[in-house]
Amino acid sequence: MVAREISFNKLKNILNVRSLQTIKNYSEFLSTSYLIFFLEKYSPKLKLQMISPKKVYCIDNGFVEAMSFKASEDFGRLMENLVAVELMRRKSYWFKNQEIYYWKDYQQNEVDFLVKEGEKIKQLIQVNYVSDKNEIETREIKGLLKASELLNCKNLVVITWDYEDEISIENRKIIFRPLWKWLLIQS
Repeated sequence: MVAREISFNKLKNILNVRSLQTIKNYSEFLSTSYLIFFLEKYSPKLKLQMISPKKVYCIDNGFVEAMSFKASEDFGRLMENLVAVELMRRKSYWFKNQEIYYWKDYQQNEVDFLVKEGEKIKQLIQVNYVSDKNEIETREIKGLLKASELLNCKNLVVITWDYEDEISIENRKIIFRPLWKWLLIQS
């Protein structure tokens, strides 16, 4: 269930728990014990941030693999989880003024990570388990371009498994960087 949007109300119904507060408490316990963390949806309006679903990430992909029930491997979600953990690590060590969010609009265009510093959106990041340009889904690029336009951010990155390139679309440069190389760069 990592790298997915959740709401406490939905969890309450899935787990058949009577109290929403119980779900919130247990989620807070897991977060406080550094097993999971939540990213909020970016919105300039605080109220919308608070009521929107959150994305949940696990602090260790080993936990995800050990505890999850799955019919097939989902390397894309594991990659996204790893990037989320690394972004939080970088924030705690070097970039204490940064805030990390995900972004989604009413048309379901989505960006996996939005890095904000002060009032400025510093970077938009998509994570995609691809090894070739032809494997990249148009919705990934569409979401990046839409967010870039609305949020006035030109630093666009797609973290891939094995594909590296720079392309220009609609007067915007998109950098495709392999995960291993992105992990080595501190920016």
